Amino acid sequence: MAAVSASASASALVKRHLSSSTNVDPTANTHSRPKKLGILMMNMGGPRTQSDVEQFLVNIFNDRDILTLPLQSIVGRFIALRRVGKVKDQYMQIGGGSPIEMWTRTQGKGMVDILDRTSPETGPHKYYVGFRYTNPDTVEAVEQMLSDGIEHVIAFSQYQQYSGSTTGSNLNELYRVQKRLDPESRLQWSFIDRWGTHPKLVESFADRIEDQIKRLTSDARHTTPILFSAHSLPLNVVDRGDPYVAEVGGTVAYVVEELRRRGINNPYRLVWQSAVGPLRWLGPQTEDAIKSYGSAGYTSLVMVPIAFTSDHIETLFELDIEYGEVAEESGITQFLRAEALNDHPPFIDALATIVKEHIDAGFPTNSQLLLPDPGKESEQTRTTRQWIAMQGQRLAAAAGGKAP
Repeated sequence: MAAVSASASASALVKRHLSSSTNVDPTANTHSRPKKLGILMMNMGGPRTQSDVEQFLVNIFNDRDILTLPLQSIVGRFIALRRVGKVKDQYMQIGGGSPIEMWTRTQGKGMVDILDRTSPETGPHKYYVGFRYTNPDTVEAVEQMLSDGIEHVIAFSQYQQYSGSTTGSNLNELYRVQKRLDPESRLQWSFIDRWGTHPKLVESFADRIEDQIKRLTSDARHTTPILFSAHSLPLNVVDRGDPYVAEVGGTVAYVVEELRRRGINNPYRLVWQSAVGPLRWLGPQTEDAIKSYGSAGYTSLVMVPIAFTSDHIETLFELDIEYGEVAEESGITQFLRAEALNDHPPFIDALATIVKEHIDAGFPTNSQLLLPDPGKESEQTRTTRQWIAMQGQRLAAAAGGKAP
């Protein structure tokens, strides 16, 4: 009965916060300004070196927000260790390790430089990197923020489309870490949990696609299919109502609309990559789509990594090398890939703009973040959502407003 009561209490808290937030003017900047503001850039991370690959994989396959397996610590480790050799070889083919930390730091520095100019009253701004499966991890980031005397942290997910298996997993880890390292709640938190249809993100993707369309030979420029490729999800995650599929589709729709505005009317499809392990995953798989279009007589394709904002193994190895070989074998003679957003200046500006809009709106909590999936979810996810709702209450109280 205690567990049921606690769950009901958490649900009531979230509902009160949802009800309150629908009555708040999202453009009203009513909250007091924090003296020291930090921005936590959350992502999955990637191994820096060959020696980091094993632990990286073990951490992924032990994460129950991605895969729920019987005897997870044993089975997950077994699956991970079987893949170590293969994945090490893949990283060797792209330079030995993942560039995701380099790009995240480049993006973070560019973002805070812009914020220091456009929002000096909340500066100087400092970014922190908190990866889920590798260093620098969430523990390192929170320890550094506490040491630096940060008072307010914007947890900024670098997955632009929300999934419980990506952003949700990062937030669950963040809740566990802050509870252990900051039991007195010295850090105030607010959240940017999804931004897949932000106009400046959409324009940045369209820039990268347009660059590749211009590279096509004139006879193929207007007819070449554009394949938007996103990381797949296990079907059991999709079936519980995870919003990721809809949100990726939303990004694609907005990007296509922008391309049409620029006079680019190529046909397109959304496909899914990177399925691993024994579970059934969302399709159609990117590899199968490439083979299918080759068999149908198409000789050119433009690939777009629509769920990634920086280069890492899914772009540099999987799309460029692995699928490049598949395309060649399938008769695709023009196989082009839109560059990742990386240090594209309009994208860096997009990051800064998204954070500034969050600040100017009074650090709002997205009501979507507080709505549970209709299917079964973990107790940890419910607990994390309750904590997120409480952060909104703290902000309202600090601003002198009525707490929900």
